[in-house]
Amino acid sequence: MLGAARGITSSSSSRIFSRNILSKPPSFFTISRALAPSIPRFSVRSMADSAFKKVQIQRDDTAFDAYVVGKEDAPGIVVLQEWWGVDFEIKNHALKISQLGPGFKALIPDLYRGKVGLDVAEAQHLMDGLDWQGAVKDICASVDWLKANGSKKVGVTGFCMGGALSIAIDAVAAFYGVPSPELADPAQAKAPVQAHFGELDNFVGFSDVTAAKALEEKLKESKTPYEVHIYPGNAHAFMNRSPDGIKRRKGMGMADEDEAAVRLAWSRFESWMARFLS
Repeated sequence: MLGAARGITSSSSSRIFSRNILSKPPSFFTISRALAPSIPRFSVRSMADSAFKKVQIQRDDTAFDAYVVGKEDAPGIVVLQEWWGVDFEIKNHALKISQLGPGFKALIPDLYRGKVGLDVAEAQHLMDGLDWQGAVKDICASVDWLKANGSKKVGVTGFCMGGALSIAIDAVAAFYGVPSPELADPAQAKAPVQAHFGELDNFVGFSDVTAAKALEEKLKESKTPYEVHIYPGNAHAFMNRSPDGIKRRKGMGMADEDEAAVRLAWSRFESWMARFLS
């Protein structure tokens, strides 16, 4: 998901996050281990790899790598990974975002510190071990880095796990993911929110239609501009269009992607970001 960031900092995110959360992933992220044997391992270099510049971002007493692509002075967008990590698919998304409309500068923070899940079991393990409080700080530091390096305005977008994180920090246009009540309250959102969900998504309580509608009700309370879009006939992760991404989705039993829905979602995304970041 993706959203216009209005001076996101660690202090601003604390207004939304509960003090006692982020030590472990919300329960709705747990996916049946029975999926693991049926999913092939994916170690694929993105065709977009050479387009990115690797930078290191400092925050508190630590540092993390990030990957940047796009015009130096363009509006910035922090692109948050799925539960797999910084893999070929999230780099494809970031490159696509950098080429939309007048152009954006996309930055992917490496929340897993160089680790990538090559199958469901590894991805689940990595997400289970994620320092959620630290991830929020990484996102805030990424926003600050973009603003200090040529981007006057910055948005945040995320997919699946990253979608939930992006809503959680005040910014948003999101792809198939909502934060748990323990993680954040969308009713307290301060920046415009756009969210995208597949009608056939079966991640109950996280990105299914019921979760999408519940998010919409919460956003009504926030008084901030919002849009919630549900795409008929589409399942979770329907934006993943690389050949290996499609193969991975099919291995998880997800419906075939609808190219028209993907184009529509990108068009809405581009319009939303141009509206609030230009």
